[in-house]
Amino acid sequence: MAEEQAAAQEQQPAFGIEKVYVKDLSLEIPNAPQIFTQRETPQVSIELSNATAQLEDGIYEVVVTVTVTSKFGEKTVFLVEVAQAGIFQIRNVPQENIEIILGVTCPNIIFPYARETISDVVTRAGFPPVLLNPVNFEALYAQQKQEQAKTNGATTH
Repeated sequence: MAEEQAAAQEQQPAFGIEKVYVKDLSLEIPNAPQIFTQRETPQVSIELSNATAQLEDGIYEVVVTVTVTSKFGEKTVFLVEVAQAGIFQIRNVPQENIEIILGVTCPNIIFPYARETISDVVTRAGFPPVLLNPVNFEALYAQQKQEQAKTNGATTH
């Protein structure tokens, strides 16, 4: 009986966070120190991407890359890029669900760490913190799937 329970537990879907870490971090202030004398409010733009890789059976790395660029007109105030990563264990889950977990659940776990890293680095660089709004990774995932469907549809005709 105990062996049957152990075998049943091994077949249960499993999800676990193995590690969350900063994979890459970059800060550039190309116009320092003169940029610190500017009094106007800079424009801030944000780019976001994520990537996944299978490390071994049931073990995946997900990387969320956030790039924040602040400019006065054409002059760059600062540029910060963080690649925040996580290693996740996903076992006994159907393949179509693994894609959703890697594209939505894992980035939702990682993104708050990236937000904190960006805010901390910008503050340490001498600027007011940049507070990134939450991101709807479910909508981004759906958008990526739509774009893939359009691309695949265009190539099969």
